[in-house]
Amino acid sequence: MKKIVLTIAIFGCTLFFAQKSENYLQIGYASVCCGTPSDKPVMDYLTKFKQKNKVKNLEIYKQSGLGREGEYNLYIGTDGLSKTQKNNFIKGLKAAVSSQNNARSKNSDGMVNFNESEIIKKADLSNARNLTQIK
Repeated sequence: MKKIVLTIAIFGCTLFFAQKSENYLQIGYASVCCGTPSDKPVMDYLTKFKQKNKVKNLEIYKQSGLGREGEYNLYIGTDGLSKTQKNNFIKGLKAAVSSQNNARSKNSDGMVNFNESEIIKKADLSNARNLTQIK
């Protein structure tokens, strides 16, 4: 009986203290005429940031189906980052998005939109349709 109670207590604490973000940054992928740009530059940046800063896990969600040409949003949880890491993360993310937008063909390639002051709350994401977690 004691083992069962202990197992339930450990499992309950694990769920209670699991790292789940409450604040997310939003990156929007919009189309001009011929589909959305690739998320590869941003995903490469996220991978490098995790390795460089020894961040175990970033919570990333993708919301698809936002338009006729495949528009979508990425949501990245930032609560697991320290204040310094978060500032560096945002600077690097802005640079990755900016370089991708500068390299695009102005007449045909879509835009990547990122506003660091726009914070999305978990409650807003819980009502979102077509939301999948990216590992």
